[in-house]
Amino acid sequence: MIQWQTLRRRLLIGLGLGVLIFLVLAIWGGLEEVGQTLRQLRWAFIPLILGFTALNYVLRWAKWHYYLHHLGLHDIGLWDSVLLFVAGMTMAVTPGKIGEVFKSYLLKRLNGTPMSVSAPIVVAERLTDGLGMLLIAGVGLSRYRYGLPAFALLLAGAATFIAVVQIRPLTMALLNWSEGIPLGRRFSAPLRSLYESSYQLLRWRPLLLMTLLSALSWFGECVAFYYVLRSLGVPGGGDLLLQASFIFAASTLLGLVSFLPGGLGVAEASYAGLLDTLGTFAHLSPQAATAAAASAAFLIRLCTLWFGVGLGAVALFWLGRRLGGLEETDSTNE
Repeated sequence: MIQWQTLRRRLLIGLGLGVLIFLVLAIWGGLEEVGQTLRQLRWAFIPLILGFTALNYVLRWAKWHYYLHHLGLHDIGLWDSVLLFVAGMTMAVTPGKIGEVFKSYLLKRLNGTPMSVSAPIVVAERLTDGLGMLLIAGVGLSRYRYGLPAFALLLAGAATFIAVVQIRPLTMALLNWSEGIPLGRRFSAPLRSLYESSYQLLRWRPLLLMTLLSALSWFGECVAFYYVLRSLGVPGGGDLLLQASFIFAASTLLGLVSFLPGGLGVAEASYAGLLDTLGTFAHLSPQAATAAAASAAFLIRLCTLWFGVGLGAVALFWLGRRLGGLEETDSTNE
Protein backbone atom coordinates (compact mmCIF):
# COMPACT_ATOMS: atom_id res chain seq x y z
CA MET A 1 0.00 0.00 0.00
CA ILE A 2 1.30 3.45 -0.94
CA GLN A 3 1.39 5.75 2.09
CA TRP A 4 0.39 9.34 1.37
CA GLN A 5 2.55 10.58 4.24
CA THR A 6 5.58 8.97 2.54
CA LEU A 7 4.70 10.52 -0.80
CA ARG A 8 4.24 13.95 0.72
CA ARG A 9 7.58 13.72 2.52
CA ARG A 10 9.35 12.72 -0.68
CA LEU A 11 7.63 15.51 -2.60
CA LEU A 12 8.84 18.03 -0.02
CA ILE A 13 12.37 16.63 -0.37
CA GLY A 14 12.12 17.16 -4.13
CA LEU A 15 10.92 20.72 -3.65
CA GLY A 16 13.76 21.39 -1.26
CA LEU A 17 16.29 20.06 -3.77
CA GLY A 18 14.77 22.26 -6.45
CA VAL A 19 15.17 25.38 -4.30
CA LEU A 20 18.75 24.40 -3.48
CA ILE A 21 19.59 23.92 -7.18
CA PHE A 22 18.11 27.31 -8.08
CA LEU A 23 20.23 28.88 -5.34
CA VAL A 24 23.37 27.19 -6.72
CA LEU A 25 22.50 28.48 -10.22
CA ALA A 26 22.10 32.00 -8.88
CA ILE A 27 25.46 31.84 -7.08
CA TRP A 28 27.17 30.45 -10.20
CA GLY A 29 25.72 33.23 -12.35
CA GLY A 30 26.31 35.89 -9.70
CA LEU A 31 23.45 36.88 -7.42
CA GLU A 32 23.44 40.53 -8.41
CA GLU A 33 23.87 39.82 -12.14
CA VAL A 34 21.14 37.14 -12.18
CA GLY A 35 18.80 39.50 -10.35
CA GLN A 36 19.46 42.22 -12.88
CA THR A 37 18.93 39.80 -15.79
CA LEU A 38 15.57 38.67 -14.43
CA ARG A 39 14.47 42.27 -13.82
CA GLN A 40 15.04 42.95 -17.54
CA LEU A 41 12.99 39.90 -18.56
CA ARG A 42 10.56 40.46 -21.44
CA TRP A 43 7.36 39.31 -19.76
CA ALA A 44 5.38 39.33 -23.02
CA PHE A 45 7.01 35.98 -23.88
CA ILE A 46 5.80 34.21 -20.72
CA PRO A 47 2.34 33.27 -22.15
CA LEU A 48 4.06 31.72 -25.17
CA ILE A 49 6.44 29.76 -22.95
CA LEU A 50 3.62 28.39 -20.80
CA GLY A 51 1.43 27.79 -23.85
CA PHE A 52 3.97 25.58 -25.62
CA THR A 53 4.67 23.79 -22.35
CA ALA A 54 0.94 23.11 -22.00
CA LEU A 55 0.91 21.78 -25.58
CA ASN A 56 3.52 19.23 -24.52
CA TYR A 57 1.31 18.14 -21.62
CA VAL A 58 -1.75 17.79 -23.85
CA LEU A 59 0.08 15.62 -26.40
CA ARG A 60 1.67 13.49 -23.69
CA TRP A 61 -1.75 12.98 -22.15
CA ALA A 62 -2.97 11.82 -25.59
CA LYS A 63 -0.19 9.21 -25.52
CA TRP A 64 -1.21 8.07 -22.02
CA HIS A 65 -4.85 7.78 -23.12
CA TYR A 66 -3.87 5.87 -26.25
CA TYR A 67 -1.89 3.38 -24.15
CA LEU A 68 -4.85 2.86 -21.83
CA HIS A 69 -7.08 1.98 -24.77
CA HIS A 70 -4.38 -0.14 -26.39
CA LEU A 71 -4.39 -2.32 -23.27
CA GLY A 72 -8.17 -2.64 -23.43
CA LEU A 73 -8.86 -0.25 -20.53
CA HIS A 74 -11.85 1.41 -22.16
CA ASP A 75 -13.87 2.17 -19.02
CA ILE A 76 -11.89 5.30 -18.19
CA GLY A 77 -13.55 8.58 -19.16
CA LEU A 78 -11.64 11.46 -20.71
CA TRP A 79 -11.79 13.60 -17.57
CA ASP A 80 -10.60 10.75 -15.34
CA SER A 81 -7.79 10.07 -17.80
CA VAL A 82 -6.76 13.74 -17.69
CA LEU A 83 -6.83 13.82 -13.89
CA LEU A 84 -4.74 10.66 -13.62
CA PHE A 85 -2.14 11.93 -16.05
CA VAL A 86 -1.84 15.42 -14.55
CA ALA A 87 -1.80 14.10 -10.97
CA GLY A 88 1.09 11.85 -11.95
CA MET A 89 3.17 14.91 -12.87
CA THR A 90 3.31 15.82 -9.18
CA MET A 91 5.58 12.85 -8.58
CA ALA A 92 8.16 13.93 -11.17
CA VAL A 93 10.33 15.29 -8.35
CA THR A 94 9.92 12.52 -5.78
CA PRO A 95 13.10 10.58 -4.97
CA GLY A 96 12.85 6.85 -5.53
CA LYS A 97 10.88 4.67 -7.92
CA ILE A 98 7.54 5.24 -6.21
CA GLY A 99 6.79 8.30 -8.34
CA GLU A 100 7.09 6.25 -11.52
CA VAL A 101 4.17 3.98 -10.62
CA PHE A 102 1.94 6.57 -8.98
CA LYS A 103 -0.43 6.84 -11.96
CA SER A 104 -0.87 3.07 -11.91
CA TYR A 105 -1.65 3.22 -8.20
CA LEU A 106 -4.24 5.95 -8.74
CA LEU A 107 -5.76 3.98 -11.62
CA LYS A 108 -6.07 0.95 -9.36
CA ARG A 109 -7.82 3.08 -6.75
CA LEU A 110 -10.15 4.49 -9.40
CA ASN A 111 -11.32 1.32 -11.16
CA GLY A 112 -9.42 -1.64 -9.73
CA THR A 113 -6.98 -2.18 -12.62
CA PRO A 114 -4.02 -4.20 -11.25
CA MET A 115 -0.82 -2.18 -11.14
CA SER A 116 1.01 -4.99 -12.93
CA VAL A 117 -1.25 -4.38 -15.96
CA SER A 118 -0.85 -0.60 -16.20
CA ALA A 119 2.70 -0.07 -14.86
CA PRO A 120 4.28 -0.91 -18.27
CA ILE A 121 2.59 2.23 -19.60
CA VAL A 122 5.07 4.23 -17.50
CA VAL A 123 7.97 2.29 -19.04
CA ALA A 124 6.59 2.83 -22.56
CA GLU A 125 6.11 6.54 -21.85
CA ARG A 126 9.68 6.99 -20.66
CA LEU A 127 11.06 4.93 -23.55
CA THR A 128 9.17 6.82 -26.25
CA ASP A 129 10.00 10.12 -24.54
CA GLY A 130 13.66 9.19 -24.77
CA LEU A 131 13.40 8.11 -28.40
CA GLY A 132 11.53 11.30 -29.28
CA MET A 133 14.25 13.35 -27.62
CA LEU A 134 16.90 11.41 -29.53
CA LEU A 135 15.15 12.34 -32.78
CA ILE A 136 15.14 16.03 -31.83
CA ALA A 137 18.74 15.96 -30.62
CA GLY A 138 19.75 14.07 -33.76
CA VAL A 139 18.74 17.04 -35.90
CA GLY A 140 20.98 19.29 -33.82
CA LEU A 141 23.86 16.83 -34.05
CA SER A 142 24.18 17.76 -37.72
CA ARG A 143 25.68 21.04 -36.48
CA TYR A 144 26.69 20.47 -32.86
CA ARG A 145 28.93 17.46 -32.30
CA TYR A 146 28.63 17.38 -28.52
CA GLY A 147 27.76 14.01 -26.99
CA LEU A 148 27.53 11.94 -30.19
CA PRO A 149 28.91 8.73 -28.54
CA ALA A 150 26.45 9.09 -25.64
CA PHE A 151 23.49 9.49 -28.00
CA ALA A 152 24.60 6.44 -30.01
CA LEU A 153 24.88 4.42 -26.78
CA LEU A 154 21.41 5.48 -25.62
CA LEU A 155 19.90 4.56 -28.98
CA ALA A 156 21.60 1.16 -28.94
CA GLY A 157 20.40 0.52 -25.38
CA ALA A 158 16.80 1.38 -26.24
CA ALA A 159 16.88 -0.81 -29.36
CA THR A 160 18.27 -3.74 -27.36
CA PHE A 161 15.55 -3.43 -24.70
CA ILE A 162 12.79 -3.31 -27.33
CA ALA A 163 14.24 -6.31 -29.17
CA VAL A 164 14.41 -8.41 -25.98
CA VAL A 165 10.78 -7.61 -25.10
CA GLN A 166 9.67 -8.54 -28.61
CA ILE A 167 11.49 -11.90 -28.64
CA ARG A 168 8.52 -13.59 -27.02
CA PRO A 169 9.86 -17.20 -26.87
CA LEU A 170 12.92 -16.04 -24.95
CA THR A 171 10.94 -14.04 -22.42
CA MET A 172 8.35 -16.79 -21.92
CA ALA A 173 11.16 -19.30 -21.35
CA LEU A 174 12.63 -17.03 -18.69
CA LEU A 175 9.23 -16.65 -17.01
CA ASN A 176 8.68 -20.42 -17.06
CA TRP A 177 12.13 -20.93 -15.54
CA SER A 178 11.45 -18.36 -12.81
CA GLU A 179 8.38 -20.31 -11.70
CA GLY A 180 10.72 -23.10 -10.65
CA ILE A 181 12.05 -21.05 -7.76
CA PRO A 182 10.00 -19.89 -4.73
CA LEU A 183 10.33 -16.17 -5.38
CA GLY A 184 9.40 -16.62 -9.03
CA ARG A 185 6.31 -18.66 -8.16
CA ARG A 186 5.16 -15.97 -5.74
CA PHE A 187 5.26 -13.22 -8.37
CA SER A 188 4.42 -15.36 -11.41
CA ALA A 189 1.02 -13.83 -12.17
CA PRO A 190 2.07 -10.15 -11.82
CA LEU A 191 5.22 -10.78 -13.86
CA ARG A 192 3.22 -12.34 -16.68
CA SER A 193 0.75 -9.44 -16.62
CA LEU A 194 3.67 -7.02 -16.63
CA TYR A 195 5.24 -8.72 -19.63
CA GLU A 196 2.00 -9.05 -21.60
CA SER A 197 1.31 -5.33 -21.24
CA SER A 198 4.90 -4.45 -22.15
CA TYR A 199 4.76 -6.72 -25.20
CA GLN A 200 1.58 -5.06 -26.46
CA LEU A 201 2.80 -1.51 -25.85
CA LEU A 202 6.15 -2.03 -27.55
CA ARG A 203 4.85 -3.61 -30.75
CA TRP A 204 6.23 -1.75 -33.75
CA ARG A 205 3.09 0.16 -34.71
CA PRO A 206 2.33 1.74 -31.28
CA LEU A 207 6.05 2.21 -30.70
CA LEU A 208 6.53 4.14 -33.94
CA LEU A 209 3.35 6.21 -33.57
CA MET A 210 4.01 7.15 -29.94
CA THR A 211 7.68 7.94 -30.60
CA LEU A 212 6.63 10.40 -33.31
CA LEU A 213 4.00 11.86 -30.98
CA SER A 214 6.66 12.17 -28.25
CA ALA A 215 9.00 14.02 -30.61
CA LEU A 216 6.19 16.42 -31.50
CA SER A 217 5.13 16.95 -27.88
CA TRP A 218 8.65 17.57 -26.59
CA PHE A 219 9.36 19.89 -29.49
CA GLY A 220 6.68 22.06 -27.88
CA GLU A 221 8.97 22.52 -24.88
CA CYS A 222 11.91 23.12 -27.22
CA VAL A 223 9.91 26.04 -28.63
CA ALA A 224 9.17 27.13 -25.06
CA PHE A 225 12.93 27.18 -24.42
CA TYR A 226 13.40 29.20 -27.61
CA TYR A 227 11.04 31.82 -26.20
CA VAL A 228 12.86 31.73 -22.84
CA LEU A 229 16.00 32.76 -24.72
CA ARG A 230 14.05 35.41 -26.63
CA SER A 231 12.73 36.77 -23.33
CA LEU A 232 16.34 37.24 -22.25
CA GLY A 233 17.17 39.30 -25.31
CA VAL A 234 18.63 36.75 -27.74
CA PRO A 235 17.74 37.60 -31.38
CA GLY A 236 15.27 35.09 -32.84
CA GLY A 237 15.51 32.98 -35.97
CA GLY A 238 15.93 29.44 -37.25
CA ASP A 239 19.47 29.08 -35.92
CA LEU A 240 18.35 29.93 -32.40
CA LEU A 241 15.44 27.45 -32.62
CA LEU A 242 17.84 24.70 -33.74
CA GLN A 243 20.23 25.52 -30.91
CA ALA A 244 17.44 25.73 -28.33
CA SER A 245 16.03 22.38 -29.49
CA PHE A 246 19.41 20.67 -29.29
CA ILE A 247 20.22 22.08 -25.85
CA PHE A 248 16.78 21.25 -24.46
CA ALA A 249 16.70 17.71 -25.88
CA ALA A 250 20.27 16.89 -24.84
CA SER A 251 19.80 18.28 -21.32
CA THR A 252 16.47 16.51 -20.82
CA LEU A 253 17.97 13.22 -22.03
CA LEU A 254 20.82 13.55 -19.55
CA GLY A 255 18.30 14.22 -16.79
CA LEU A 256 16.22 11.23 -17.91
CA VAL A 257 19.08 8.73 -17.81
CA SER A 258 20.46 10.13 -14.55
CA PHE A 259 17.54 8.39 -12.74
CA LEU A 260 17.36 11.40 -10.43
CA PRO A 261 13.86 12.72 -9.68
CA GLY A 262 12.99 15.08 -12.50
CA GLY A 263 16.67 15.04 -13.51
CA LEU A 264 17.20 17.62 -10.75
CA GLY A 265 20.65 19.12 -10.87
CA VAL A 266 21.73 17.29 -14.03
CA ALA A 267 19.26 19.02 -16.36
CA GLU A 268 19.86 22.49 -14.91
CA ALA A 269 23.63 22.11 -15.13
CA SER A 270 23.32 20.86 -18.71
CA TYR A 271 21.11 23.77 -19.79
CA ALA A 272 23.47 26.34 -18.33
CA GLY A 273 26.63 24.56 -19.44
CA LEU A 274 25.55 24.07 -23.05
CA LEU A 275 24.29 27.64 -23.32
CA ASP A 276 27.67 28.80 -22.12
CA THR A 277 29.61 26.37 -24.34
CA LEU A 278 27.65 27.11 -27.53
CA GLY A 279 27.90 30.86 -26.99
CA THR A 280 24.16 31.56 -26.99
CA PHE A 281 24.80 34.79 -25.08
CA ALA A 282 28.08 35.63 -26.82
CA HIS A 283 26.78 39.14 -27.53
CA LEU A 284 27.04 39.85 -23.80
CA SER A 285 30.05 40.29 -21.54
CA PRO A 286 31.36 37.03 -20.02
CA GLN A 287 29.82 37.72 -16.59
CA ALA A 288 26.51 38.82 -18.09
CA ALA A 289 26.49 35.75 -20.37
CA THR A 290 26.96 33.44 -17.39
CA ALA A 291 24.16 35.21 -15.52
CA ALA A 292 21.88 34.90 -18.56
CA ALA A 293 22.65 31.17 -18.89
CA ALA A 294 21.81 30.62 -15.21
CA SER A 295 18.60 32.65 -15.61
CA ALA A 296 17.58 30.67 -18.70
CA ALA A 297 18.08 27.37 -16.85
CA PHE A 298 16.02 28.69 -13.94
CA LEU A 299 13.20 29.95 -16.16
CA ILE A 300 12.83 26.85 -18.34
CA ARG A 301 12.66 24.58 -15.30
CA LEU A 302 10.21 26.89 -13.57
CA CYS A 303 7.96 27.00 -16.66
CA THR A 304 8.16 23.27 -17.47
CA LEU A 305 8.96 20.93 -14.57
CA TRP A 306 7.61 23.11 -11.74
CA PHE A 307 4.64 24.34 -13.76
CA GLY A 308 3.71 20.67 -14.24
CA VAL A 309 4.20 19.87 -10.57
CA GLY A 310 1.87 22.75 -9.65
CA LEU A 311 -0.83 21.53 -12.04
CA GLY A 312 -0.34 18.02 -10.73
CA ALA A 313 -0.89 19.14 -7.14
CA VAL A 314 -4.27 20.60 -8.11
CA ALA A 315 -5.29 17.41 -9.92
CA LEU A 316 -4.07 15.26 -7.04
CA PHE A 317 -6.11 17.28 -4.53
CA TRP A 318 -9.18 16.85 -6.75
CA LEU A 319 -8.65 13.09 -7.07
CA GLY A 320 -8.01 12.75 -3.36
CA ARG A 321 -11.34 14.35 -2.53
CA ARG A 322 -13.12 12.16 -5.06
CA LEU A 323 -11.53 8.95 -3.80
CA GLY A 324 -12.09 9.84 -0.16
CA GLY A 325 -8.35 9.92 0.47
CA LEU A 326 -5.32 8.65 -1.40
CA GLU A 327 -4.58 5.56 0.70
CA GLU A 328 -6.15 2.14 0.24
CA THR A 329 -8.29 0.74 2.98
CA ASP A 330 -6.77 -2.74 2.56
CA SER A 331 -3.31 -4.14 1.97
CA THR A 332 -3.92 -5.61 -1.47
CA ASN A 333 -0.83 -5.56 -3.64
CA GLU A 334 -0.91 -6.39 -7.35
